[in-house]
Amino acid sequence: MTYTTEPPDLFRPNVEIRVSSRRKKTAGAHWEGDRIIVVVPPHLRGVDRDEMVDHLSRRLHRHRPYLHASDAHLEERAEVLGDRYLDGIRPSSIRWSTTQNKRWGSCTLLTREIRISERLRVVPSWVLDAVIAHELAHLIEPNHSPRFKELENRYPRKREADTFLDGYSLGLHMPDDGGASPGPDTEDDSDIVG
Repeated sequence: MTYTTEPPDLFRPNVEIRVSSRRKKTAGAHWEGDRIIVVVPPHLRGVDRDEMVDHLSRRLHRHRPYLHASDAHLEERAEVLGDRYLDGIRPSSIRWSTTQNKRWGSCTLLTREIRISERLRVVPSWVLDAVIAHELAHLIEPNHSPRFKELENRYPRKREADTFLDGYSLGLHMPDDGGASPGPDTEDDSDIVG
């Protein structure tokens, strides 16, 4: 039997409760993808079960693994997105960056390197994909011209991702650039060298 609690969000993941006849006395919890699985014995019911699920999921949530842990993951996503939406474009490298506090990503045309802010390790995959697609589009078109917008909009969830990132940046208390968010690299085009 499987139950799901409240809708997930970035800081409150889905919690799935599984009842197992193999569990006799104790309950356990583990991460499975981007949700927490709590396995309880059949005799644990009602308030006792709810309290145990809440306790285990809160404790486990503090030790949440990164959803997007490696540079290799970024490379895989860049290949898939480049092939699917941007005519096979590839960066020379794509890596996580700990120094990007005002931008979600950056692209250097001269070296074809892309850097993605570490703050995006915990966002949903479709949001990370939108940022990667944005930076890949810069490898084709260096500025935010109409052609760039057309390239970036090939990613179908771009607008939805922009909305997510606007809210996420408020939660992170990022400085506001004083206007509408132009996309993942929120400062200006100074991150593009070429």
